[in-house]
Amino acid sequence: MPWNPSEIPDQSGRVAVITGANSGIGFKAARHLAAKGATVIMACRNLEKARAARARLPADANVRIVELDLGSQASVKKAAEEILAEYPRLDLLLNNAGIMWLEEGRTEDGFERQFGINHLGHFTLTALLLPALRDVAGSRIVTVSSIAHRAGRIHFDNIHLDGQYGRQRAYAQAKLANLMFAVELDRRLQRAGAQTRSLACHPGIASTNLAGPGIAEETPLGIGRVVRWLWPLMTQSAEKAPGRHSMPPPPHRRRAATTTAPPALKKPSARHGKHARAATPWIRKRDSVSGRCRRASPGNIFRELTGRPQGLH
Repeated sequence: MPWNPSEIPDQSGRVAVITGANSGIGFKAARHLAAKGATVIMACRNLEKARAARARLPADANVRIVELDLGSQASVKKAAEEILAEYPRLDLLLNNAGIMWLEEGRTEDGFERQFGINHLGHFTLTALLLPALRDVAGSRIVTVSSIAHRAGRIHFDNIHLDGQYGRQRAYAQAKLANLMFAVELDRRLQRAGAQTRSLACHPGIASTNLAGPGIAEETPLGIGRVVRWLWPLMTQSAEKAPGRHSMPPPPHRRRAATTTAPPALKKPSARHGKHARAATPWIRKRDSVSGRCRRASPGNIFRELTGRPQGLH
């Protein structure tokens, strides 16, 4: 039976951080959570667009805007510090923002752009905000992945795809990293007895502006304009994309939510099992100095890249 936003329980007293909340799925999530009484922190790169999005929400909604550029580790750290200074307790982190199919580029820190923004930015943000989530009953970290992860492979020996860049290849790698991170984080949280659950979701093909720039760049002879015109006809609305399990449960169900989950959330589905299971084993990584292979976990490699998150053990 299709899910609809009317099923969201009362969110009064809860605090939600949503990246990319100025448009698409992020904006719809912000609107519905605010309407249910949640305090919503819109973490956005473009403050002008964020303010315009805020103006479309009810004036009495409890909404706060925080500047966040996921392509800058310094910006991620600053945003996390600003959030924690005002909200030492968080109920929901929705890692939603992202880019898709853009031409090759680098972030401020030198990371391949799609991997740096879609994954590493959220990796650092999650680690820095985790202390405010970990002990909150019913709290959740929801990372938006994509069915595109099925085509992905993590190129550990060439994580920035130097000389091998492809728009779809880079996007699929980033979305697989999102999924691996979400699954492994949930495993570690459960092992540590934390209150928080880490979930990943595929929102379906939603009618948002995510794919627009990439389609326009990649398709020749004006085909991109045709695809962009047909896009809303081929996709579901952004409102239908977020699933019910991305919302914190009502108070009377909080205890159950910390120990149980719907069957689909307890472990990765068989359809993408081989990719999600790759989150746990150690990987062979060649040392750039000695040339020898050494064992390293995905989490340790991502920590080496970002140099910051110490909250994920």
